[in-house]
Amino acid sequence: MHAYEHDSATASYGMEAAVALGVAPERVFKTLVAEVDGALVVGIVPVAGQLDLKALATEVGGKRAGMADPVAAERTTGYVLGGISPLGQRKQLPTVLDETALGFPTVLVSAGRRGLDLELATADLVRLTRATVARIGRRDG
Repeated sequence: MHAYEHDSATASYGMEAAVALGVAPERVFKTLVAEVDGALVVGIVPVAGQLDLKALATEVGGKRAGMADPVAAERTTGYVLGGISPLGQRKQLPTVLDETALGFPTVLVSAGRRGLDLELATADLVRLTRATVARIGRRDG
């Protein structure tokens, strides 16, 4: 577990974690809830980039994807935005992890609240979330 002081004025929770913890942004992953053809799906991508919604939809066999309604994401996962963890969600959702995670022995993800991240072996993240691994991230810039 890695705790840090969360600034409520921050615009990017994931980048805030990377900077506060002194960890390369490519190793810190954000958990995003999307809606693909009417069903909720989790995409886990580096905070240094963005979720490619089309790639996520393709990976789960869907056609149309958009970010989930924030209220639905919070209600379904049991976590607040900016603190959604891929682990321990109220309902097990189909999960896709960006393939760049495989380049690191460990990655950091939200531990369920803003200001707290969990570092775990990438293989454990895949196993515990039952994730498929695919290219679903786009690098910023």
